[in-house]
Amino acid sequence: MTVGELFLESLSSGVITSSELGWIVRQQNRFSRLEEATALRLGRLLDQGAIRLGCRLPAATLHHDQVRESWIEPLGRRRHHRARPLQA
Repeated sequence: MTVGELFLESLSSGVITSSELGWIVRQQNRFSRLEEATALRLGRLLDQGAIRLGCRLPAATLHHDQVRESWIEPLGRRRHHRARPLQA
């Protein structure tokens, strides 16, 4: 893992895990100047609330949520609506 990879993953998901944050803290004395700047930017994004401390959901869970929203819920809503009579 590199600081750049961690930065991009956190930025795209909006989440950084506590173990990833711990890794940054443990490795910071070995960072290059660019990695230091990246870690600082990551800290600022945490302070602003753009990235949150938490956990990432597995892709299967995210796919399940998408299927529920796109396929299952619309079917349930249509089933409960009263059918309109056909107009001639």
